Amino acid sequence: MKNFDVLIIGGSAAGLSCALVFGSAMNKPFAKNKKIGIITHQKASALQNAELNNVLGFKKGTKGCDILNEGLEQLSSNYPQIIQIDNEKVLNISNEGDFISVKTNKGNYLASKIVVTTSPAKPAVIKGLENFVKPHPTIPAFKDKIMLKNVDHIVTNGIYVAGVIAGWRSQYAIAAGSGTLVATDILTEWNDGNHTMIHDVIE
Repeated sequence: MKNFDVLIIGGSAAGLSCALVFGSAMNKPFAKNKKIGIITHQKASALQNAELNNVLGFKKGTKGCDILNEGLEQLSSNYPQIIQIDNEKVLNISNEGDFISVKTNKGNYLASKIVVTTSPAKPAVIKGLENFVKPHPTIPAFKDKIMLKNVDHIVTNGIYVAGVIAGWRSQYAIAAGSGTLVATDILTEWNDGNHTMIHDVIE
């Protein structure tokens, strides 16, 4: 069974953005020995059918499916220390002492913290999270989407949520920003409460 300090569930805009920020922080003293993983399931992502013409920095005609693939490559190339777990679907989440147990269709993992960034579609609800589910407030009711109840992205002890399933509107930049925010919140905690932002600068 693999152990993680943080295990991100979902490889769409929020999950990949969260993982990239963690990757860029791994040279900081407070994050140096942390083990970060991401379960990169993308099949249910709304980006599979999206064209991103109104996102800063993207050229007209940029396809969401391409961003998903390129995001995995970017994460692997820039931050190979982030462990990518491919072709696995999370089935169950439960508390196990001071850890969160994550069971997939192929394996079992333990993590001090998890970040849930999955689809807001009802069939995507992971067993163990049912008590935190409520109707999504910013998606039209006829679409029948859900979110996980949270306060500042925290669902309960050790469990964070980011992206559309955190209750945000279904917009690429919002979901990506939500994942980034969760990463910096956790990094701030590791950095003894000192507010932490991770920037790359031109030398």
